[in-house]
Amino acid sequence: MQGQHWWTWMFGSRERRGGGLEGKVALITGGTSGIGKLDTTVQTYGKLDIMFNNAGIGGPNNSRIIDNDKEDFERVLSVNVTGVFLGIKHAAQAMIPTRTGSIISTSSISSYVGGAASHAYCSAKHAVVGLTKNAAVELGQFGIRVNCVSPYALATPLATQFVGCNDGELETTMNMLANLKGVTLKTDDVANAVLYFASDDSRYVSGHNLLIDGGFSIVNPSFHMFQYSDS
Repeated sequence: MQGQHWWTWMFGSRERRGGGLEGKVALITGGTSGIGKLDTTVQTYGKLDIMFNNAGIGGPNNSRIIDNDKEDFERVLSVNVTGVFLGIKHAAQAMIPTRTGSIISTSSISSYVGGAASHAYCSAKHAVVGLTKNAAVELGQFGIRVNCVSPYALATPLATQFVGCNDGELETTMNMLANLKGVTLKTDDVANAVLYFASDDSRYVSGHNLLIDGGFSIVNPSFHMFQYSDS
């Protein structure tokens, strides 16, 4: 797995000093080298409180399954699934001795609905949710929470490159398709959801896939019961 293809935010110790909260943060990139940095952080700060697995590549945007190459499919799975697996595994290794911690991974709205992305990407994001739930069951006995977030499409380099447009064009299109009108999904909205899982506000939440989609995934476009005229 190429180190430049996935990255993970890892938060080290959280210590209260003078009524405030002090956090030690490190950016982890790559496979073996990233794990080494994680180990160093734990040795330096004494423990690991939070792991955020934000791994992802889009892969080729081939809509037809007969046009997909096995190598491209496996590469997306390697980065988007194996990268998350390694992050959860090594975070658990560090958290089990202290019997506490929060592990958060990024999935996608494609983990909940079909037809929103390529076959490889959709498969990988479904796998992240399954891995999250399975790890939550195993690690709950150690006081470790495991959750993931699944955003609707938003303007990131990965998304714009995958679709082949700029930020404004992507946001315009996604706003037209969105269920929740009058607001545009931004990266800060996703960050706030991750911070919720990282904080004690979610201390009894585990095994959850939080959809950040403005209700998009619950809409069945075949039904028009709640359509209003413009007048």
